[in-house]
Amino acid sequence: MRDPASLYALNPDLPSVPEGLNLVAGLTGFADAGSAVTQFTEYLLDTLEHRVVATFDNDSLLDYRARRPTIYFDQDHLADYQPASLALYLMTDEIGQQFLMLTGFEPDFQWERFTAAVLELVAKFSVTTTTWVHAIPMPVPHTRPIGVTVSGNRAELTEAMSVWRPRTQVPSNALHLIEYRLQQLNQVIAGFVLLVPHYLADTEHPDAAVKALESISAATGLIFPTDRLRESGREFLAKIDAQVQTNPELAKLVSTLEDRHDSYMEGNPLRSPLTDEDGELPSADEIAAELEHFLASRPGADDDFRA
Repeated sequence: MRDPASLYALNPDLPSVPEGLNLVAGLTGFADAGSAVTQFTEYLLDTLEHRVVATFDNDSLLDYRARRPTIYFDQDHLADYQPASLALYLMTDEIGQQFLMLTGFEPDFQWERFTAAVLELVAKFSVTTTTWVHAIPMPVPHTRPIGVTVSGNRAELTEAMSVWRPRTQVPSNALHLIEYRLQQLNQVIAGFVLLVPHYLADTEHPDAAVKALESISAATGLIFPTDRLRESGREFLAKIDAQVQTNPELAKLVSTLEDRHDSYMEGNPLRSPLTDEDGELPSADEIAAELEHFLASRPGADDDFRA
């Protein structure tokens, strides 16, 4: 393997990084239901003081043809170019606690080398804990709090917060590999999978971002401002509720999801929060189709609900 350190460049203008900080991570590009990871990382960068610690090499890690960067055309010339970024930041939370955050695109190439580079940075800065989030679509109702599945080696978080603990094979992402390698090294690691209503997976669901922030706070003690996101979440769910209430088919589907969810959470012997005893549950396509049909039939629907 080529030197992992050549995948990133440290910021020469940052004099020092304190040792023993928490590392928070969220990468975009795969299974970001409700745009949870995108929202929570952008929100932190927008609201908290931060400085770049290290920048990763796009040309080595990114497939430009699969995720093309944006270039701006201004009447008769190209005015600006905005490449994707993958970087490690030094952040300061709402009460002055510092932490590291790894965010940006999920690498398309060289996962092992990228993982080795991240582990090198973890060792370099004597990172205390690593916590990461991602989000998947699940047949759960929007009328119930968003749940999480917790992985890693922090039993106290799993016992307190993990609502679904399957034995299954899943498509991995780069942070799964980082978690696996850190766990092999007995480093403190926790991953949070947010379980987002599947019929809202293609929207910007503010409550998903709030749940990401709450999960990070529970794992690290970091304090984040969430008022703006919570207000957006209330407005978003109010619009969804209003639309569901005026459509009997949608209301029935959501009610079925509520029954399945509540039975599972009460400890009834269902196989998972996904199905009842007969394995029947409205599919994501069924709910999404009903919602799309309903929205399309309403004047000014695009103003009420945007994917």
